[in-house]
Amino acid sequence: MGQQQLLLVILVTIIVGIATVVAINTFGSAADSANLDAVRQDMGSIAASAQGYYMKPAMLGGGGRDFTGITFNDIAFGGTNNGADQAWNENGVYVISAAGATSFTLTAHPASDMTNAPAEGETATTPIVATVLPDAISF
Repeated sequence: MGQQQLLLVILVTIIVGIATVVAINTFGSAADSANLDAVRQDMGSIAASAQGYYMKPAMLGGGGRDFTGITFNDIAFGGTNNGADQAWNENGVYVISAAGATSFTLTAHPASDMTNAPAEGETATTPIVATVLPDAISF
């Protein structure tokens, strides 16, 4: 094989290697982005269910226009919960806190930012925090 052909084979091998590394990094970023989108969707679903609880009269099992004492047992969420302030699914861990009469804080810990699989008590290094109001949610 000539020197020029050998140089061409080495150059093509280097280019393919670089393209492979770039593709792996892009795929990882896309997976993380998809997880964050799924977490935001879950948070919206939790907020909508909590707002329904807020509007339902206490006599019918709702909050009677009050978020005080709201737990994951009071709202519909397709995940596992500890019967109180934490719930989790394959997307992450969600925590209800600071529940007052007209608002509460919902903190999400995305699975893409955790070292272990989502479970009770697991936290992420960069959680997503939202304030849920009777008619709005703000991130």
